[in-house]
Amino acid sequence: MSSLDTLAFDNGFARLPGTFHARVQATPVPDPYLVCHSPDALALLGLDADAIHRRELIETLAGNRLLPGMDPVAALYAGHQFGHYVPQLGDGRALLLGEVQTPNGRGWEIQIKGGGRTPYSRGGDGRAVLRSSIREFLCSEAMHALGIPTTRALAIVGSDLPVYREDEETAALVTRLAPSFVRFGSFEVFYYRNQPEPIRELADYVIRRYYPEFAGLDEPYSAFLHEVMRRTAELMAAWQAVGFAHGVMNTDNMSILGLTLDYGPFGFLDAFDPGFVCNHSDTGGRYAFDQQPDVGAWNVTKLAQALVPLLSVEAASSAIQDYPQFFGRAYVARMSAKIGLPPAGDSVSFILDLLELLAAHRVDYTLFFRRLCDFDSAPGAVNAPLRDLFPDRAAFDAWAARYAAALRQTGVPDAERRVALRAVSPRYILRNHLAETAIRRAADQRDYGEVARLHALLTRPYDDQPESEAYAAEPPDWARRIEVSCSS
Repeated sequence: MSSLDTLAFDNGFARLPGTFHARVQATPVPDPYLVCHSPDALALLGLDADAIHRRELIETLAGNRLLPGMDPVAALYAGHQFGHYVPQLGDGRALLLGEVQTPNGRGWEIQIKGGGRTPYSRGGDGRAVLRSSIREFLCSEAMHALGIPTTRALAIVGSDLPVYREDEETAALVTRLAPSFVRFGSFEVFYYRNQPEPIRELADYVIRRYYPEFAGLDEPYSAFLHEVMRRTAELMAAWQAVGFAHGVMNTDNMSILGLTLDYGPFGFLDAFDPGFVCNHSDTGGRYAFDQQPDVGAWNVTKLAQALVPLLSVEAASSAIQDYPQFFGRAYVARMSAKIGLPPAGDSVSFILDLLELLAAHRVDYTLFFRRLCDFDSAPGAVNAPLRDLFPDRAAFDAWAARYAAALRQTGVPDAERRVALRAVSPRYILRNHLAETAIRRAADQRDYGEVARLHALLTRPYDDQPESEAYAAEPPDWARRIEVSCSS
């Protein structure tokens, strides 16, 4: 393990010309303190477990001091927000402190969110508050544990500095890690400015650093675009399969590495509702749960458009035309695994019929698939725990009879299938009411124990944890009143 003094920085993005970013120092916060941290994320940097408690690191993650080798910048980008192009966005409250080179040769960019004003703050204060920081921290690490590509969250540092949103709140900074924070909008800003050279320079940088296998090809930019398309399609399939809604799928929130990026308003499905809109600000439902795959495709076309100065329109179109195929294949594979049938033949009809059944009866999505793991395929089996989720028992019985017959035809014993299904159907997800409870205790009582408990629970989402059964239950009635918006 490394110490803070021996961290090696190689700040590739900061070495790009000032066209792509602005050098900015964070605005210090008074008396920062550690709220919570992820030991697994800390280990990604090669740091020992005690490093997070050193005052030096806490001050660094608060933006109050720099470690030797750090070179903070705020990135420039633009993007389509709710379908409308916004010509300049950029890191309005985030700062890329530097890029750590780990002993295994992998680079991790360290970014703090909430470090104060930057040239891209557009009149904002550049701060983040405790509630949004807790939500981002918990969901980043929960998504990783679910096996979904995502940025990572290292820690939350708090301060009693007042921050004003709807009400007065306290400041917090969340530290995010990723190999790169370059996004679709990083290319769009130069396309709309009619500046092809920065597009080429950024594309060459991204290919050199993250897709070196394409560097020697005759059409490296086409290959790059195709790979981003594939990763995006498969990310959308992963979201849909686990019941995750992002809430702000703007092109400036889409990663060129296919990572889940920028946790603002988000939500996991409780009762299955294909039209679920998790973002209270999304009044038109553009980013509803069932729209995410199509929005992912639309966003990829905007990246393709931005890369047209580097390749022909025909090549760009060709590079992204397989999106439906990649999404469909990945989604069917994931959903087939959740029901224990091969991803071919009748599995698609079973999936579609099941989703229609869940929607008609508003069955809890996560609870259903977890209980499905214990499905008894013997003729005449009642499967009461699963059946009881449905107000219309007869409707479930009809589907279950077909399903049981299909399972018997596979020849896979129930016990063997149970193990496989439990590895892909989580028992625990970050339900909104769980996050809200942790946030209230942290904000009102300065009690961060629930944040730590939730984090520990969600790092093992597929394991039965008998001491935490209450966290797997359906949400209480008051949870329906929780609203999450872009200010969250």
